Amino acid sequence: MTMADVKASAVDAAQFRPPRWLRNAHVQTVLASAALRRWLLRDARRRVDSGVQELLIDCGAGVRLQGFLTRQKTLPLARALCVLIHGWEGSANSTYVIDAAATLLAAGCDVCRLNLRDHGSTQHLNRELFHSCRIDEVVGAVRALAARAPGAPLAVIGFSLGGNFALRVALRADDVLSGVLAVCPVISPAAGLFGLEHGLWFYRRYFLHKWRRSLRGKRDAFPDVEWFTRADLARDLRGLTQALVLRHTEFASLDAYLEGYSIAGDRLASLRVPATILAAVDDPIIPIADFRALQLPPQIELEIAAHGGHCGFLGGSFLARFLDARLPRLLGES
Repeated sequence: MTMADVKASAVDAAQFRPPRWLRNAHVQTVLASAALRRWLLRDARRRVDSGVQELLIDCGAGVRLQGFLTRQKTLPLARALCVLIHGWEGSANSTYVIDAAATLLAAGCDVCRLNLRDHGSTQHLNRELFHSCRIDEVVGAVRALAARAPGAPLAVIGFSLGGNFALRVALRADDVLSGVLAVCPVISPAAGLFGLEHGLWFYRRYFLHKWRRSLRGKRDAFPDVEWFTRADLARDLRGLTQALVLRHTEFASLDAYLEGYSIAGDRLASLRVPATILAAVDDPIIPIADFRALQLPPQIELEIAAHGGHCGFLGGSFLARFLDARLPRLLGES
């Protein structure tokens, strides 16, 4: 797919031009989850938390995932149920998730913010560790949520690794989904890992810090298990990921594991659910070449902005307007 294939719309990613001071990719990426933005979104957070219901979702095979369901108060009946999936080491309370949830509630949609395994302080819910190939339980969670709203449109919106999960869910559960939006999804995990290793040091430090903190939470929840050795925990991002693969997955190598959740090349070619992928040329974590090499069916729209960083797109409430403009398509509305 080339830039000529990127489709224009009322809120066109290709025309997104944030203020000059916001055009730096790292500023976009860091501010997306910064404390300042959380403060600016405090009213949105209150709306999302109003009447929220915590769910422990039976995903099958004894797995439980946590979700937070908020019912819309705008319309007599909700337009749809929207499931939001955060990125790696994010949570249902991540700033970008709260922002999207508030937009969807205002548009008349019920919202369930899903925590992936071991995210959002849920290490105690399941004994085995999270890894990115655990797609079956996320499919199970989406199907369980669909059963709570029979006949209503169900859309999944994911960010970064959550966008990768959202698209893989759509490949496996197209019978219950009306649409998908993936914001800066991980396309080729091997390329993403390489990018983190060779990019700015603070991204590696940020993710390793949060991952090690999560692993300490797992150790506290299940102190009888030696999850990792001290030497494992002292390794770099690649080394610790390799230790995870060899100790806690069925994959024989790091490369095999990374291929296990790749959606690169033609892996999305059989997807039948309408989907939109939003990417940024200046994303410092996901290489733009991964998006341009995708072989996509007609029902997937790829929209590429020149600026936006990784899950940023800050400036003029662009991401909220982008989501709002694409809701009819996501919900199967004419």
